[in-house]
Amino acid sequence: QVQLVESGGGLVQAGDSLRLSCAASGRTFYGYYMGWFRQAPGKEREFVAAINWSSNSIYYGDSVKGRFTISRDNAKNTMYLQMSSLKPEDTAVYYCAAGTNRMISIYQPRRYDYWGQGTQVTVSS
Repeated sequence: QVQLVESGGGLVQAGDSLRLSCAASGRTFYGYYMGWFRQAPGKEREFVAAINWSSNSIYYGDSVKGRFTISRDNAKNTMYLQMSSLKPEDTAVYYCAAGTNRMISIYQPRRYDYWGQGTQVTVSS
């Protein structure tokens, strides 16, 4: 059974940093893009970042460029999201995802086949 499990969320103040982890199990994700999305109450799920298997192709959403860094450790089957200079508008449930469908944009949730349960990040002002 494939599982993606996020961890590392919490309550922080504006300007703080936080690192999220996504531990994958049940299969190897060779060839999979892995990504982070977030969803705030009443809003659509938003693309945050994505990374390919070899970590040489990385994408970021405009709202997080320069503040967030995505990485993955394939030996540990784990992906990370280092978040810095956090803002109240970063408050959301953060989801990790994995997928291979190259016919769909990397920015679209439907590209991804597997999803974690989400971890809450709350940034106070």
